[in-house]
Amino acid sequence: MEQELEVAKKLAYEAGNILLEFYASGAQVDWKGHDDPVTAADRAANEMLVRELTRHFPHDAVLSEEFPDDPVRLRYDRVWMVDPMDGTKQFIEKIGEFAVMIGLAVEGEARLGVVYHPTAERMFYAASGLGAFVEEKWTTKRLHVPATTDPAQMVAAMSRSHHNPKVDLICAQLGVTQRIHHGSVGLKFGLLAEGRAHLYVHLSGRTNQWDTCGPEAILREAGGVITDRYGDPLRYNDPEIRNLNGIIASTGVMHDRILETIAATQTEQR
Repeated sequence: MEQELEVAKKLAYEAGNILLEFYASGAQVDWKGHDDPVTAADRAANEMLVRELTRHFPHDAVLSEEFPDDPVRLRYDRVWMVDPMDGTKQFIEKIGEFAVMIGLAVEGEARLGVVYHPTAERMFYAASGLGAFVEEKWTTKRLHVPATTDPAQMVAAMSRSHHNPKVDLICAQLGVTQRIHHGSVGLKFGLLAEGRAHLYVHLSGRTNQWDTCGPEAILREAGGVITDRYGDPLRYNDPEIRNLNGIIASTGVMHDRILETIAATQTEQR
């Protein structure tokens, strides 16, 4: 995986530069659907990433947010999962919380991930068995999730653009009162991997495989845990590209309690 990781890091950096060019000059916004914007920056970065991944790894398939899904990918054991810009709303609003995300799934499992935050010049990356790291400027730090066990000292990573009162209720029942809001899913996973947050609960089925493949590989190598809301592992390169049963990511210490609380909350609300 070392060669794949080096290529993915290089391409993520190049895609980030493309995004920054548009970020500085402004980009026209189109709408793929309700509450689902796309810009020329997304498309330009996407085109480069898909082209170069295909050139470097001609025997792999690619699933990308901004290109039509080709069912031929289901025949492949190795599939690259690409989100050229996770956090388009924050890009449009000039908040800066957007990231390039590249993941590699092997036989349905997330095995490699790169999440690059261009405005901060920070890159999270990992591959199975090689560890998880964050790189910025001239420093590289190995990532390990924190061993915090006291809920009162824990921090929940929360969506900046999609507030869900059910998540507030779950955090309250767990005793987790501290919050940190961020735009990009991948960067929220980074918060967990580097110890600034301890759990991330996303109950809806609105995320897709390209939103979680790369971030999952990083969080797992840092010692974290990710499942759906029922405790089942996320699967990649399935015909259904959405994570229909949500995403539950944590440092692992409270993962079972989080799942139990979600199940109890669902029962109470019926």
